Amino acid sequence: MLDEFDLTHMNSCENEEVKPGYVRIRVVNVPPVEDLTPRQIVAELDKYIIGQNAAKKAIAVALRNRYRRQQLPEAERADVMPKNILMMGPTGVGKTEIARRLAQLARAPFVKVEATKFTEVGYVGRDVESMIRDLVATAVRLVEVEKQQAVEVEATQFALDRVVELLDQELNSDVIYPDDEEIDWDRRSAEIERRKAILRHEITQGMHDDKFIEFDVEEPSNPFLQVFTPGGMEEMGFDMNQLTNPFGNKRVMRKATVAESMTLLKEEEAGKLVDRHSVHREAVQRAEQTGIIFIDEIDKVAGKGGGSGPDVSREGVQRDLLPIIEGSTVQTKFGPVSTEHILFVAAGAFHMSKPSDLIPELQGRLPIRVELEALSDVDFNRILTEPRNALVGQYQKLLKVDGVEVSFSASGIKEIARLAAQVNATTDNIGARRLQTMMELLLQDVLFEAPEGAQGKIEFDEKAVREKLEGYVANLERAKMMV
Repeated sequence: MLDEFDLTHMNSCENEEVKPGYVRIRVVNVPPVEDLTPRQIVAELDKYIIGQNAAKKAIAVALRNRYRRQQLPEAERADVMPKNILMMGPTGVGKTEIARRLAQLARAPFVKVEATKFTEVGYVGRDVESMIRDLVATAVRLVEVEKQQAVEVEATQFALDRVVELLDQELNSDVIYPDDEEIDWDRRSAEIERRKAILRHEITQGMHDDKFIEFDVEEPSNPFLQVFTPGGMEEMGFDMNQLTNPFGNKRVMRKATVAESMTLLKEEEAGKLVDRHSVHREAVQRAEQTGIIFIDEIDKVAGKGGGSGPDVSREGVQRDLLPIIEGSTVQTKFGPVSTEHILFVAAGAFHMSKPSDLIPELQGRLPIRVELEALSDVDFNRILTEPRNALVGQYQKLLKVDGVEVSFSASGIKEIARLAAQVNATTDNIGARRLQTMMELLLQDVLFEAPEGAQGKIEFDEKAVREKLEGYVANLERAKMMV
């Protein structure tokens, strides 16, 4: 697990004095997910997702295969193609949650899209190539952050130099020096350097955080335009500064505290130290070689031919997806991007359709099939308490803000899980999402009255849970309207 590997995979430099007033920052590099074994990846997913071991294993193996491919000689990499995955299962069992946690785990570019947002070329809507443009944009942001972190030490020192200079001018603007013929230049320079050294130390200690200084910074601009493409309206990127100001970006004067100034100036200095062209080249390569795209609701475009109205482009969307998943070149504002080695993970509930309703060519592009299991009341019981972001823990933290300590007995949690499973079996089965409905109904009055009511402890046992929720469970027609 990541927590266990932080100490063994870190490249760091100890804090050391570089020169008076300068401190080298200790940097810790967390291992990327590709460096973890499949078992360790599954262990990380287990922290947030209950059950669904088959899906976790498939994802873990796919991620490990990305790492394995990167270790091959460059001449052999082109022969190893990604094994795309199709996850099937009812709503609320963890498909999207696996994607969310995959995004947090993977240090590779990752985007999640919904198939229902795409339409066949010729209809109003997003064309499928936009997912590749989104992936590259994500890769650019990822590489930019990494590059800026790599130069954080230098950027911090440059920003500190500017703040020291500005604050020194602000604090000593009324200092009067003797006439030129009386100046001892060496002594005056030494005096100024000593003064700035003291000021530098005081700034690093936070002694001047609330003082205001005025400085000039580059004015942020929005480099995107909305334009119409054959597939609809897309967001295309242009460097508007180059179009409107070929001599450089516009700079504006800002007035902020020293603490805020350090943050703003450090970002600006980091941007100066990072070569944007190299960022774009590396981002394109990352997107091509390690990019991951999660396509949700693939079942919503699974209808075959014969449709009309809103369904007319379902098969068209599938056919447009084919070349992207199989491997083609997509033009982006950062350059052409090959999709041959991008990993595609598709998911769908397949309530009204089945995987065989996808066109055969698309089925062949998703060779690994993983079926997610429906959740039982035993699973619900674990979901309420075991994950790091468990619902019970979330509500306890929220109410603690208002001084209310909420606790649940084991029998109380078991009763919530049982009632949620009962409602799912009687009405529409929305999986673990039903637990959110049950918890909101159970704690609604407490959440409403907590800011104004008496602070203290509240415990929910089996009896209290049943009394609070029995009306909701009994009135299934009302429950169906609330889904």
